[in-house]
Amino acid sequence: MEFPTKRMRRLRKSPQIRDILRETRLHSSDIIYPIFVSEKLEGGEPESIDTMPGQYRYSVDDAVSEASRLEDEGLSAVLLFGMPSTKDEFASSAYDPDGAVQRTVRRLKEETELVVMTDVCLCQYTTHGHCGIVVDGEVVNDETLDVLARIALSHAEAGADVVAPSDMMDGRVAAIRRALDDAGFSDTLIMSYAVKYASAFYAPFRDAVSSAPAFGDRRSYQMDPANVSEALMEAELDLKEGADILMVKPALAYLDVIEAVKDRFRVPLAAYNVSGEYSMLRAAIDSGYLTEEAIYESILSIKRAGADLIISHFAPELLGVI
Repeated sequence: MEFPTKRMRRLRKSPQIRDILRETRLHSSDIIYPIFVSEKLEGGEPESIDTMPGQYRYSVDDAVSEASRLEDEGLSAVLLFGMPSTKDEFASSAYDPDGAVQRTVRRLKEETELVVMTDVCLCQYTTHGHCGIVVDGEVVNDETLDVLARIALSHAEAGADVVAPSDMMDGRVAAIRRALDDAGFSDTLIMSYAVKYASAFYAPFRDAVSSAPAFGDRRSYQMDPANVSEALMEAELDLKEGADILMVKPALAYLDVIEAVKDRFRVPLAAYNVSGEYSMLRAAIDSGYLTEEAIYESILSIKRAGADLIISHFAPELLGVI
């Protein structure tokens, strides 16, 4: 008698059989592409990011062109990050209706069918680089909430389908939901960075958007990488406050957390395949240590762990194989 597993392995040599037996599948609608939009590049060429080979900072025009090109290849959604021309202590440029993110949102909604998501945070827009308002050298939670709500509202007014607070301040989902509802944007979704760890894997991103803290670190408001129960608590609190989509960030180093959150809460779950995860794999491929197939395998592992949506800088490569 032949064991079923041995027979299955033999049958999977056929691409058709392998396809119908596949348990986990990636689809282009699972993938969200992060795009960096800089006010400093108006009229200029895209600017390569040294710590993220293959990734660029774009002007508004070029961001729209790139997003439109990827839409033709099957992309369904983008997540926008803004880079202002001026910064201050209060991130006032983050809610400027003529800011880079707001203008890009309006153009994308006019010219594409993409789902447009926007990152809501202060770090790129403040002189100190922290995700909240700073008073006497400390990041103050409650004073930050009004600013976050104002940023989210400016994105919704521009036409964003989804706002994504990444700051990790307590109560920010409730503050944003209240501001959106009061202004008549009850259909604007909130994708909460509910489980965001204080991770070393963010370093290339901070270089890309010039958001490294000028002092201290973010461990007082981002999560300890050792904690899983805390992740479940944070996710539950954000759901109660009105989050429509939860997110775990980073992804590859936290597959167990993705699985735990999905098992506990049967709601849409995103995972961010962050800059450091991108850069280390990109470097291994460019050095010849790995092949491009490692990209698909890595992203598949995130989907298999339980993520419904995957934010990844590898989106252009993935669209060609899924």
